[in-house]
Amino acid sequence: MFFFSLSNVQSQNEQTDKIYEKAIKIRLQYPDSAINLLNKSYEKYIQKSDTLKAIYSILNQSEIYENNAKYAKSYEILWKAVIMLDNSKKESLKSVLYHRLGRIFSYHKREKESVKYLKKALNIQKGIMEDNNFSKAALVPYYYSLVATYRELKKDKLTEAYLDSCYMYYKDKESLMDKSFIDFEKACQLIKTDSRKAIKLLDELYPWFKDNSPTYLVLFNKYKGDAYLATSNLNESEKCYLEALKISKEYNSHVDFTALIYQQLSKLYATKGNYKLAFENLNKEKELDQTVFDIRSERNQNHIEIKNEYLIEKQKQNQLLQEQYLKQLEQEDKIKNLQRIVLLISIVFIIGIGFSYVKRLRYKHTSERRMLEMSKELEIKKKNEMLEVKNRELATSALQIIEKDELLKMLKNKIETSGTDKSKVQQINNVLRTISISNNKNWEEFKLRFVDVNKEFYDKIFELFPKLSQGDQKICALIKLNFSSKDMAKLLGISVESVHTSRHRIRKKMNLDRSINLEDFINSI
Repeated sequence: MFFFSLSNVQSQNEQTDKIYEKAIKIRLQYPDSAINLLNKSYEKYIQKSDTLKAIYSILNQSEIYENNAKYAKSYEILWKAVIMLDNSKKESLKSVLYHRLGRIFSYHKREKESVKYLKKALNIQKGIMEDNNFSKAALVPYYYSLVATYRELKKDKLTEAYLDSCYMYYKDKESLMDKSFIDFEKACQLIKTDSRKAIKLLDELYPWFKDNSPTYLVLFNKYKGDAYLATSNLNESEKCYLEALKISKEYNSHVDFTALIYQQLSKLYATKGNYKLAFENLNKEKELDQTVFDIRSERNQNHIEIKNEYLIEKQKQNQLLQEQYLKQLEQEDKIKNLQRIVLLISIVFIIGIGFSYVKRLRYKHTSERRMLEMSKELEIKKKNEMLEVKNRELATSALQIIEKDELLKMLKNKIETSGTDKSKVQQINNVLRTISISNNKNWEEFKLRFVDVNKEFYDKIFELFPKLSQGDQKICALIKLNFSSKDMAKLLGISVESVHTSRHRIRKKMNLDRSINLEDFINSI
C-alpha cells in the first residue's frame, strides 16, 4: 500500500493535469488505461520541464504495476525517476523513491537490498525531520514498511521491534497514515500466539478498511482466513479466502497475494478431505507462479539483477562520458590558462610601473597628511591649554567672588550687631541691597565668561540634557572648574546639603549609573 500523497498536485497546465487526474480515478478499475494516461501526462510534463509532476506520474504508474504484480516494470520506471532526481535537492521525493524500491525488492524476498533501500529512505526522512524540526510522526510510514517487509520475510523479532517504533512515534493527525494499518500488522503477529484475539482485533478494524481502503481487504481477508484456519474454523477461513480472491479480481489489486491464498485454500480443502478442490487450488497456485509470478521463478530469478546491473552500467557510461567531457574542458582550460599567463605578465609589468608612480604619489600625500595632522594636533593642544588657562582664571575669579562675599557677610553681621542708630538703618539696608545686586552681577559676569570660554561644553550639555535647569547648569559649570561642594555653596549662597541635593538631581536627570563618577562624566563632555 502506498501511503504518500501523490495525487494532490496543483494544476498549472489544465489539459495535462486533467489527463493525470483521470488516470488516478480509473487506476483500480482500468489499470492498463490508467498506465497509458499516466505515461501521456509524464511525456507532457517533461516537455513543459515540470520534473516534479513527471515524477509523480512515474510513481503512480509504479504503484499500478505493483498492484498487478508487474514488479519488473515498476522497478524499471522507478529507476528512471531516481536518475531524474540524481542531482536534485528534493530529499522528500528521494525518500519516497527509495522506499518504493525497497518494497519491490521485498516482494522478491531480496532482504539485503530491500532493507538497504528502506533504511536509506528512513534516514533521509530523519534528516528532513531534524532540519525542519518536524514531528517524529513523519517517520511512521517508513517504520511500517520495515514491519511489512519483515512480516513477509517471517522475521518475527524484527517485525515486532519496528512495530513498537510505529506505536512509539504515531500521533493522530500528524502521521501520514492511519493507525488501522499498524493495528492490522499487530493482528498479523497475534495470529501466531493468540488467533482468537487476532480475529477480534481484525473484526474491529474491518469497518475502517471497508470505507477507506477496500483494496487492502485482499490482505485483510487472507490473514483473517489464516487466523480462522489456526483455530480450525475451516468454514470461516474458507469464506475469508474466497472474499479476498473476489476483492482482488474486482479491484485488480494485490494479485501477488492470490497465489498465497490458493496455496492456503489447497491446505484447507485437503484438511476437509476434499482432495479434488485441494488439487484444483494447487494447480491455480502453480499456474500463477508460471504466469504472473514467473519473475520469482528460478529461471528468471536474476531478471531484476540484470536490470539493476544494466542501470548501474548505464550510470557508469554516463559518468565516463562526463569524465571525457571534463578532460576536454581541462585541455581547453590549459590553453586558455597559457594565454592568461602571457596577458597577466604584460598586465603585471604595466601595473608595476603604475604602482611605483602611485606609491610615490601616495608617499607624498601621506607626508602632507601627516604634516596637516600634526599641525591640527598642535592647534588642538594649544586650544586646550588656552582653555585650561582661562578656566583657571575663571576659578580664581570665582574664588575671589567667594572671598568678597565672605567679607561682605562679615561686615553685614558686624553692622547688624553694632549699636547703629535707627536713623541710619535705611541707609545700611540700601548698601546691603547694592551688595546683593553686585553679587548677582558678579555671577552673571562669571557665567558669561564661562560660556564664552566653554561654549562647546555649554552647547553640548544643553543638547544632551535639555531638562537641566539654570541652577543645574551652574552646578555643572562649577564641577567643570573642579570646585568643591563647600566652595559651590559659598559661591551660590546655599548650604552644602543643597549642593549635594542638586548633584543628586543632576545625576538623576542624566540617568547616570551609581558606578559613574559625576565629575569624570562632566569633564568628559
